[in-house]
Amino acid sequence: MFRRTALAASALLAASALVLTACTGSTDPASTATGAPDADASVAIRLVLEPGNLDIRQTAGAALDQILIDNVYQGLVGRTPEQDIVPVLAEDYEVSADGLTYTFTLREGVTFGDGQSLTPQDVVWSLTTRRDTPEWADSARLANIASITAEGQDITLTLSEPDSSLLWNLTGRAGLILKEGDTVDYATAANGTGPFLLDSWRQGDSITFVRNDAYWGEKAKVAEVVFDYITETQAALNAASAGEVDVVTGFDANLTDQIEADGAFTVVTGPSTDKGTLAMNQTAGPLADPRVRQAIRQAIDHDAFVAALGAGQTMYGPIPELDPGYEDLSDVAPYDPDAARELLADAGYSDLELELTIYNGYPTLIPQLLVSDLREVGITLTVNSVDFPTWINDVYVNQDYDLSFVLHTEARDFENWANPDYYFTYDNPEVQKLYQESLAATDETEAAALLAQAARIVSEDAAADWLYNGASVVAVGTNVTGMPSINVNERLNLADLAKVAG
Repeated sequence: MFRRTALAASALLAASALVLTACTGSTDPASTATGAPDADASVAIRLVLEPGNLDIRQTAGAALDQILIDNVYQGLVGRTPEQDIVPVLAEDYEVSADGLTYTFTLREGVTFGDGQSLTPQDVVWSLTTRRDTPEWADSARLANIASITAEGQDITLTLSEPDSSLLWNLTGRAGLILKEGDTVDYATAANGTGPFLLDSWRQGDSITFVRNDAYWGEKAKVAEVVFDYITETQAALNAASAGEVDVVTGFDANLTDQIEADGAFTVVTGPSTDKGTLAMNQTAGPLADPRVRQAIRQAIDHDAFVAALGAGQTMYGPIPELDPGYEDLSDVAPYDPDAARELLADAGYSDLELELTIYNGYPTLIPQLLVSDLREVGITLTVNSVDFPTWINDVYVNQDYDLSFVLHTEARDFENWANPDYYFTYDNPEVQKLYQESLAATDETEAAALLAQAARIVSEDAAADWLYNGASVVAVGTNVTGMPSINVNERLNLADLAKVAG
């Protein structure tokens, strides 16, 4: 499903020039705010990528998950920014030793935004409908569930075979609980159980949430959150300087000194699962040769990408450090232009011409660096900058490309490397076997070890290159507290967001 690409233009820095400086921002979501939070406050947050509609059941894209999950919609379980799984609508849960039975105890006293009570039947209906409706995003993630039943407040999921990813899947779209028989127009409205209610959507401009005063848990600390969609970095910086926004996400770390100059903002950096991925079409031509793919990898100076972006870290495999199965794979493809030239010569190429198809919402520094690095080893790279619908059609659907760059923001998305039909075009039966074994494992450590083994094979096959593991870079007003700083391009849980009066 397309959902798994989690393409997010907002997560890339919108710098248009190559700037080689280091990020000087804080690594902690600290605030210099003093005084009591203002319960009537409104907080304006700059985002980049606006959703096309609000139907989280079947509309793809990380822009919906980023704002709607946790804040408006919830599941039986959720995830912390650090990627830990925690109870949400379930006050507790148990997993049988054989991994085939999951029992959740549903909280009492939970209501939807429209005032109707959450019932066990709503849970059964939501999960059953998700599983049985292929048009709904992540439907296949519940395929191993043989039955979903309720007795009192207990919800029981019985699996046909173990699935170590099930709890994680339930923290995302697959596990969202909706109201059975709801007549809400999901494309423009929402009805969830979270701490915020959708108040308005000014398409092309902003989305506004208001506090849900009937929320079952601790009430939100601000009365209103406004997501202002501002594409250009300079426009966002101007809005911050004018006091029009309180938080700037997707911020260019190289502009830290500018936004911090008057003391009104602090730049915070945190880890993320953002993966700057250079896909290589392996179906035919030069890129079908692993020596050519390995040459491309060793021609790329990954440190230069991190330096140019001003934040993040190098990455040499498909699993980022926040995810299970991570291993430092820098030994697989170290920067070595001489080795790259030798590999190309062995493959019979001296003057190779390739095309990079890239969404035009990404900063030009990405293709600039790639063109420069590959030129040094005898590869001429032509850049084909396209709009997003064209990218979807040509690259994602038709797999008509040589190289393509995408920032994949989704956590725990290794499954794409075990799917030969995915646009990566990578097909390795051993990797697919290891991935299935990791799903069947009932021990978390064993599952992670199997993923690590598979990930090393993917990297050794030069299935792609991973230019960098991006950082979450957020400029936060010094009168704002509780703003998330980890993996903000994927999810923004604003339950603790607060603002000091004045």
